[in-house]
Amino acid sequence: MDNLDHFDIKILSILQEDNLLPQRDIGEKIGLSAAAVQRRIKRMRKAELIQKDTIILDREKIGQPITLIVEVELENEKINLIDEAKSIFTNTPEVQQCYYVTGDSDFILIILVSSMQEYEALTRRIFFSNKNVKQFKTSVTLNIVKLGMNVPLPKAN
Repeated sequence: MDNLDHFDIKILSILQEDNLLPQRDIGEKIGLSAAAVQRRIKRMRKAELIQKDTIILDREKIGQPITLIVEVELENEKINLIDEAKSIFTNTPEVQQCYYVTGDSDFILIILVSSMQEYEALTRRIFFSNKNVKQFKTSVTLNIVKLGMNVPLPKAN
């Protein structure tokens, strides 16, 4: 963040809301040329400050209406077994987010499925068949109140 100026912060703020907004429009909003905006975005991508351009789909319209929050506790916390669990969770498409955490659980997963039958099959595949999963606890979301991945930015002058 040390090498970001107020223009960079404004650009990042705009992109987090709509990354398809033309650079010309971004430039008009913040007082820079489209070319200057393009150079700044390119620099931030190269520095991996901007990691990914993505969209948010309507889960229900796509047929994945069930969001589950799953706490996973491992039997053994040897580094190779933790890495194995990370690999399994990373390579499971239904797992949307995976957090390696402190506390009573070792991982917290955000999972999307089309039905509880699909979730049962998934639990057999990634939890019950894994001898290192001690236990898992599932919470079913009733309603998504807020959904996003925007990172809070310092206020731009």
